[in-house]
Amino acid sequence: MSKFLIDRFSNLEPYVPGEQPKEKKYIKLNTNEAPYPPSPNVVDAIDKVVVAGLNLYCDPDTTKLTKIIADFYDVDFNEVFIGNGSDEVLALIMMAFVDEKTKVCFPDITYGFYRVFSKSFDLDAKEVPLKDDFTIDINDYINCGRNIIIANPNAPTGLVLTHEEIEKILISNQDRVVVIDEAYVDFGSKSCIELLDKHPNLIVVQTFSKSRNLAGARIGFAIASKEIIEDLNKMKFSITPYNINTMSQIAGVESVKDNDYFEKCNNKVIATRERTKKELRKLGFRVTDSKTNFIFVTHDSISGKEYYSELRKHGILTRHFNDKRINEYVRISIGTDEEMDKVIEVTKKILYEAVNYNFVVGK
Repeated sequence: MSKFLIDRFSNLEPYVPGEQPKEKKYIKLNTNEAPYPPSPNVVDAIDKVVVAGLNLYCDPDTTKLTKIIADFYDVDFNEVFIGNGSDEVLALIMMAFVDEKTKVCFPDITYGFYRVFSKSFDLDAKEVPLKDDFTIDINDYINCGRNIIIANPNAPTGLVLTHEEIEKILISNQDRVVVIDEAYVDFGSKSCIELLDKHPNLIVVQTFSKSRNLAGARIGFAIASKEIIEDLNKMKFSITPYNINTMSQIAGVESVKDNDYFEKCNNKVIATRERTKKELRKLGFRVTDSKTNFIFVTHDSISGKEYYSELRKHGILTRHFNDKRINEYVRISIGTDEEMDKVIEVTKKILYEAVNYNFVVGK
């Protein structure tokens, strides 16, 4: 740390991304990336268009991408904001709408960037404990008098609030924004976008990193009222007007166009997730009812840290969190069927070695 860093950042704990291996070959199930490549149309479009245009700035208004997202979700063009991943969208939301007067709250177990942004921007943030079963008690948010951020489905639990529950939160906090972060919504839950007409304080945030197989393109977006989108654009154009590069804009457009591929990949992930849940439960794991592209698991006979470490020794990367409420759990991203078969195979060996269980393969 240099002597120039201002005091409020001296104790900042930055967000820690999942491990990105650079040497050994791993089955990478630690950062909830898609197990399948983007639509072939994405690659074709980039090959044809990009090279000739990289000497010029990208479209700061992301016109084509904004329009196709608006059309896809049946909203107005002026109700869509595009960010450099949903992380930038969330950061700009906090910068625009949260201060010492309005404040913010979110669950204590959720996406780690909410906490990091709050500390980075020196915000009054309240972390609301989940219930013992990791579900959100909506009564904690009713008339709370703060801006609210809820990941739905939540991470790393994968659990979902209903629209009825979210509407109760919206109705009781009409003078504050309610942000529903839907990074994983396409894997089996329902988007709140349809609630926007009734609730002008709602901001729905999504990403292309998960269900659209474009984590490396860094595309996120918000859908909200025209007035809220104007506010977000004011923030963007004051900081980073060219935030979505030319290649990413092209990739995003082609991804949305190829809806058949989008649905095919997501359906495969969902089917693999449900099969993996079933197999791990047979082995004695407790598995949350995840509606995401990951599962959250624990076993009475092996600690979360040990299970994570043993999987890593066998060439499988997963995610373990040190938070005392969830440190007995491991989050496992859903890979291909072949990759998840390997997880099950290795898990049987780990359990056998750990507690001398004699599981029969395939039983």
